[in-house]
Amino acid sequence: MAEITAAAVKSLRDRTGAGMMDCKKALQDVGGDEESAIDLLRQRGTANAAKRAARTASEGTVHIEERGGRVAMVEVITETDFVSRSEAFEDFARSAARHLFDLPVPEGEVLRGERVFDLEGGDALRAELDELRVKVGENAQLGRAVRYDVAEGGVAGSYLHFGNRIGVLVEFAGAGVGEAALDTAKGIAMHAAATNPVGLSPDDIPDEVVQRERAVLIEQAKEAGKPPEIAEKMVDGRMRKFFEENALLWQPFVRDPDKKIKDLVSEAGADASVRRFVRFEVGA
Repeated sequence: MAEITAAAVKSLRDRTGAGMMDCKKALQDVGGDEESAIDLLRQRGTANAAKRAARTASEGTVHIEERGGRVAMVEVITETDFVSRSEAFEDFARSAARHLFDLPVPEGEVLRGERVFDLEGGDALRAELDELRVKVGENAQLGRAVRYDVAEGGVAGSYLHFGNRIGVLVEFAGAGVGEAALDTAKGIAMHAAATNPVGLSPDDIPDEVVQRERAVLIEQAKEAGKPPEIAEKMVDGRMRKFFEENALLWQPFVRDPDKKIKDLVSEAGADASVRRFVRFEVGA
């Protein structure tokens, strides 16, 4: 067996970011050849991915990139906060978001990582993730990804919060491209980061969510012994409260609770509208 020097191990570690013992073992297995050791570490990173996948990944980051009227957001997750703040991890998150501008991503659709990798050209991003796993030795994953191609005359506001653990994109249409419209979009994105709305309007909240809430309120009214006609009014009133808490446009603006989000939109112009929004929270 070739003698593996500390200098050789350090050189391989500097080039790959892999652990010292992993580097030493790889060099031993290939007779000390550094290039072959790099290939072996990459192979082992892929082979160990399934093993790492069994480990819980609950830390991570959300990253947002903009390019010529398009905006992309990704969630990348891993096992420890230490790794999530590393340069290699942040570099991968940045690269993953940028890949979305070149891949045939279904515009506006939130995709899980494996669906991104399965797209034409996605293999390159998968290889980058394998290299990251070798470097950090953790179960790093591409969680969710989305790209908005902003409609002509609109703007996209974005916001990152809580150490980049929460990210929001808001496409704002109808008010014209300008600082006022962009400020409004960013303000709404900041608001959505704080309030976690379920849908844009009551009609956008899934029917099963609405019916489950109504059923709970009906049972509460029955237990209170209210007459049917009074119970119905109580439920309608409480459902309105539910929509005010969960539909973005109906929510009171966090910076000025006397205004609802739909009031902010109206102030931006008679034809202004929030076209859509998306919110990622690490691990949620």
